[in-house]
Amino acid sequence: MTGLTARIRTAEGWPVPNAVLTVADLTGHQVARVNADETGAVATEPLPSGVLTAVLTATGFQPVARTVQVSAAGSARLGEITLAASADVIALPPAGPWTIDPVHSTVMATARHLGIASIKARFGEVSGQLLVAEPFEQTTGHAEIKAGGIDTGNSMRDEHLRSPEFLDVDIYPVIGFSASGVRRTGSDTWVMPGELTLHGQSREVELDVTYGGYGPDPWGGVRAAFHAETLLHRNDFAIDYNAIVRAGVAAIGTTVKLDLDIEVVQGAQLPSM
Repeated sequence: MTGLTARIRTAEGWPVPNAVLTVADLTGHQVARVNADETGAVATEPLPSGVLTAVLTATGFQPVARTVQVSAAGSARLGEITLAASADVIALPPAGPWTIDPVHSTVMATARHLGIASIKARFGEVSGQLLVAEPFEQTTGHAEIKAGGIDTGNSMRDEHLRSPEFLDVDIYPVIGFSASGVRRTGSDTWVMPGELTLHGQSREVELDVTYGGYGPDPWGGVRAAFHAETLLHRNDFAIDYNAIVRAGVAAIGTTVKLDLDIEVVQGAQLPSM
């Protein structure tokens, strides 16, 4: 037997998964707190009878409060509740394919050295596509980074890093990422889970994404901008520590921070400029 039920939707009619329903009595004491499922449905356990206050919240949306009369059986219905986007939420890009512009996109890997400095490596060749969905949470995408394009500012070290002792770019020429959806964490921030393939090893990772908005460009197209970052553990990708030492990067940390500044252009192909 359930208590208070509701179904939570956006203004466009899409479900709001993980929206939070909090129920309190007239003194402000919380009597229930539950999360909506993937369909936007939410249900509490049976509640104390009488007048209660229900508040529905979700990241990126304005909260909604309702007063409900709970029956002697402990149940009540709110029906369908529409949450409006917060005023500070940046408009999301229109649905459809968006293609990575490699000229205006940068991938940077940073590792700590001796615990006091950083070694940075830039990957200059990135391509891929973002398939924006409605709802945006179902957006997917893929990206490919050419491993041989690594540049640390030291040509001898770069050649060693490309060798079989490290990235082995002849055998593993591409670093790949496939996204399986996104979830909102703030007005302009999201988490994008997916699978990263590096050095022949595939692991599940999560990118922390900041969305910069979208708009027209000087060439007649429409662009959107994103910054994404994550921490990688080199042991997860069978990177040999001894190879790192031989490459002249001794005493490097076990984690590598990956930063991606990505511009995508609306459409399945890049326009000619």
